[in-house]
Amino acid sequence: MLDFETYQQLVALYTDYAATVDNNEWDKWPEFFTQHCVYKVQARENYDRGFPLATLSFESKGMLKDRVYGMTETIFHDPYYQRHVVGAPRIVSVDDARIQAEANYAVFRTKPDEMTTVFNVGRYIDTIVRTDSGLKFESRLCVFDSEMIANSLIYPI
Repeated sequence: MLDFETYQQLVALYTDYAATVDNNEWDKWPEFFTQHCVYKVQARENYDRGFPLATLSFESKGMLKDRVYGMTETIFHDPYYQRHVVGAPRIVSVDDARIQAEANYAVFRTKPDEMTTVFNVGRYIDTIVRTDSGLKFESRLCVFDSEMIANSLIYPI
């Protein structure tokens, strides 16, 4: 069972994460993760079948920082804004070391001269650990529902 204070910290982790990526605060994004972490964006079809293929797959905080460098310094793309709508986290399990949680998400994308579109919809499957600096993601798996994904997945989900 998760106490109320820890649940509030978990909700803050989810909302602060969404605000950070929505506001393009890319240097802050890796700080939501532990040093040895996993971050994947994977199609539901592959996840459900147990296939390892993921659209994005990073296995350390260093790899997340490399992605930030790539997004900000080397990848050229049409500019766009994204906005996350994240459901309340559902606690799957809790022990002394980890919290397993899931939450539904929808990401909307707006290009400056176009209408807003639904960009990506799915669920987060997370493993969260307590650290001296608060709750951090040890693993964040973004399982998107569509079998197709836009060819311009630049920013984190």
